[in-house]
Amino acid sequence: MPASIPAEIALQLARARAILERHLAGTLQAMHLFGSAVDGGLKPHSDIDLLVTVSSVPAEPVRRALMLDLLAVSAWPGSHPSCRALEVTVVVRDAVVPWRYPARRELQFGEWLREDLQAGRFEPAMPDHDLAILLAKVRQHSISLLGPPAAEWFDPVPPSDFARALADTVAQWNEPADWEGDERNVALALARIWYSAATGQIAAKNVAADWALERLPPALQPVLARARAGYLGQGGGDAAVRAADIGPLVHYVKAAVAGTGPA
Repeated sequence: MPASIPAEIALQLARARAILERHLAGTLQAMHLFGSAVDGGLKPHSDIDLLVTVSSVPAEPVRRALMLDLLAVSAWPGSHPSCRALEVTVVVRDAVVPWRYPARRELQFGEWLREDLQAGRFEPAMPDHDLAILLAKVRQHSISLLGPPAAEWFDPVPPSDFARALADTVAQWNEPADWEGDERNVALALARIWYSAATGQIAAKNVAADWALERLPPALQPVLARARAGYLGQGGGDAAVRAADIGPLVHYVKAAVAGTGPA
């Protein structure tokens, strides 16, 4: 794990942190940077992933103002020369420690929500099975921007809950409408879920894609190979992934995940 924040995101991260500190003043306990910035290296379309812990549930006006202000320090992947997409998850510590499944998140900000947020549509706080995977990632590789190291701050996620979260994640993809517009990310997420289900570990997107490409039937390899190339900024238009290409990959990985478990 790198000892410091990658220089290319330092300014954007400082601006995001200032917004979080302003809106969550008095309740902010910890802030952890994770994902590509600390595990595998930032790629052309990588997000900046932050997990934020607070001591109490933010009031609804605070939640809304925070998400709207984060729009000013985030940009759709690849659309801005010096601003990346932010993905910010906020949890109340007592909702995740002691660990329970599914844990509750107070809010999640991401570029996929931009149009909804600008239109005044805000997701409520909710139980989120994905927190099992997210917390496992944070405990494995992260930089503490505030508070203790993640491995000391959060409980371990039991393997049974980790496996359950993987299954619950693939269960949400069933038809083209579930992945249309996000084909590349879904293809790469499928590779990571399959890798994690088989090994019990978490790998960077391109690493998991390499692993999966060695195990996929030849007919399914091109779609994942294009998704990997696009993620790495390679291939140009040839790296595009179509919604129609994803269905067979979804069905194959669902079956593989159902037949495997954490090692």
